[in-house]
Amino acid sequence: MMNGDLLWHNTLWSSAAEDARARGRSGYDFAPLLAGLKPVVSTADLAICHEEVPLAPKGGPFSNYPQFAAPPQVVAGIRATGYDLCTTASNHSVDGGFAGIVRTLEDLDRAKILHAGTARSAAEERTPELFTTRQGVRIAVVAGTYGLNGLPVPRGRPWSVDQLDVPAMLARAKRARRAGADIVLAAIHAGDEYSPKENAQQRQVARALTASPDIDLVYGHHAHVVQPWTRINGKWVVFGLGNTVAQHRTPVARSYEGVTARFTFTRTANGRFRVSRAEYIPTLVTHYEPGHPARVLVVSQALRHPGAVSRHRLLLAQRRTSAVVLSHHVKGLTRG
Repeated sequence: MMNGDLLWHNTLWSSAAEDARARGRSGYDFAPLLAGLKPVVSTADLAICHEEVPLAPKGGPFSNYPQFAAPPQVVAGIRATGYDLCTTASNHSVDGGFAGIVRTLEDLDRAKILHAGTARSAAEERTPELFTTRQGVRIAVVAGTYGLNGLPVPRGRPWSVDQLDVPAMLARAKRARRAGADIVLAAIHAGDEYSPKENAQQRQVARALTASPDIDLVYGHHAHVVQPWTRINGKWVVFGLGNTVAQHRTPVARSYEGVTARFTFTRTANGRFRVSRAEYIPTLVTHYEPGHPARVLVVSQALRHPGAVSRHRLLLAQRRTSAVVLSHHVKGLTRG
């Protein structure tokens, strides 16, 4: 399973500080924010997050939009939720320079969370990282971002951020296959922000990637809203997963809505894996207010046990997400 941006706005730090204080601790506790996702995340053979922004040193300074440096305590929340791997290639990858890339990957390493999309050395960028499931299936993720918000790639380190370069992504996928990957996923960071429709670049990249026998599935993030799902060249493409967590200053209701993708792969007669089941799971992150910490809700679960969010708001998120996900009229999708 995979879901969208972990976009750590400063109000989410405030929310995590409240959660820490409620448990008699100092600092930040991000686990309660993500706890609603744990039943979905922790039961997946491979659970993938998108760590949108680089991490600051433990004591800060922390910074918000437009150049992020998030509290590194977010990693403990990611680990507690059950994620196994995080993609790190985004338009914010170099917000903290090369040092921010290094810090982020070191923090993920310490938590035993794999990563794809940024690198600390040319050798690391060239070496495929394979996740092996309990059944022994080996999975690789190749990633790429459309840009870096006008910031330069760290000088002398062109390998530090994977760009949205199709030949380069296909070369990484081929290396992963040679290293033993049974399944290769491609994560693309692209799209027009706040648009519930994919753009021409997303379609072009998806067509090129799915045409390769080395890529099994393509999915994306960045737009901050849910975008359509479809099949191209017989393979599943998720154009945009929306946000998993975010608290945008711009009041866009859709930016609080996201979708978790869950794909079941089955080995075919020729030994290759193909998707045998595709599920979309609408989510909603609540808005932080002092005294009311933010929470990520699985909409179907929240509808069974309504709490701080009205049934009307939950149904709106479910209807809107379903309408966008299904807008290409592709068959074979079920809602979780």
